[in-house]
Amino acid sequence: EDVDIPSRRVLITGATGLLGRAVFKEFSENNWNAVGCGYRRAQPRFEQINLLDSVAVHDIIHDFQPHVIVHCAAERRPDIVESQPDAASQLNVAASANLAKEAAGVGAFLIYISTDYVFDGTSPPYKETDIPNPVNLYGKTKLEGEKAVLENNEETAVLRIPVLYGEVERLEESAVTVMFDKVQFSNKSANMDHWQQRFPTNVKDVAAVCRQLAEKRMLDPSIKGTFHWSGNEQMTKYEMACAIADAFNLPSSHLRPVTDSPVVGALRPKNAQLDCSKLEMLGIGQRTPFRAGIRESLWPFLVDKRWRQTVFH
Repeated sequence: EDVDIPSRRVLITGATGLLGRAVFKEFSENNWNAVGCGYRRAQPRFEQINLLDSVAVHDIIHDFQPHVIVHCAAERRPDIVESQPDAASQLNVAASANLAKEAAGVGAFLIYISTDYVFDGTSPPYKETDIPNPVNLYGKTKLEGEKAVLENNEETAVLRIPVLYGEVERLEESAVTVMFDKVQFSNKSANMDHWQQRFPTNVKDVAAVCRQLAEKRMLDPSIKGTFHWSGNEQMTKYEMACAIADAFNLPSSHLRPVTDSPVVGALRPKNAQLDCSKLEMLGIGQRTPFRAGIRESLWPFLVDKRWRQTVFH
C-alpha cells in the first residue's frame, strides 16, 4: 500500500515582489505546497500579512506549519532606507528577528535573503567568511537582519545575492530593467553609471537556489549558515544598458558612460562581487546568461514590437 507522504510546505514572505513571485513559482512547480504572503499587493493571490504584526505572523506559521520559510520581504531600495531609516529597520531587522523566532518554534528552516551590500566593495570577490563592512544604511540594516535571524535561530540559512532582474510587473521593480526606457528612447542622450561593477542576477536562478537549498536541507541538517549566489557576468549599468540595446537590436550610441563615483543618493560599494564556490561545491545553482534573461524579461515592454517580431519569434 502507498505510504501517504505529507506534502512539503513552504511559506514565502514578500511573495508579491520581484524575487518572491519567482520563488513562489519555483516551489509551486516542483511539488511543494507553497503559501505566499504579501502586504499592499497581496490579494487575491496571496495571504495579506503585515510582518510587523507579530500575532498575525505567529498565527500563519502555526496554522500552516511550514517546513521551510523563504524570507524575501525587505526594504531593498538604498535611497528609501536612507530617507526612512526607522521603517526600514523595522522590516529588515525587527520583522526578520521575529520570523526567525517563529520558525524555530515550529522547526522550520528559514532562508533569509540578504545582499552583497553588506560588503564595502574594496577587495572582491567576497567569501562567506569575509568580514562585512557596509557603506550604506541599507547594507547595515540587512547585516543587522542577518545577525538577528542567526541569534534567534541557529538553524537559519542566510543567502546573500546582488542586483536582481527578471519578469517585472513594472520596469521600476528592478534597478536593471528600469534602464529600458532610456535605452529605447534613443532620441536623447542618457548618462549611465560606468563606475560601479555589478553582477546582474536573474530571480529565476535565485529561486532555484532557494529550492535546492531547501531540498538539500530536508536530507542534511548541516545545511545552514551563510551562502552567496550571483550571476557571473560583471557589468556596469552602462554595460548592462548596452547589452540590453544589443539584445533588442537597438542603437546604443546615445548612452554615455559616467566613470566618476556617483555623488547623489546612498553610497554604493564599487565592486561587491560574491564568491559562490560554497554553493557550487554543494552542487547547487544555475545561471541564466544575461542577454537571454533580459530579453525574456523586457520583451513585453518593447515599444516598437512590429519589425522585431521576425527577429525573435
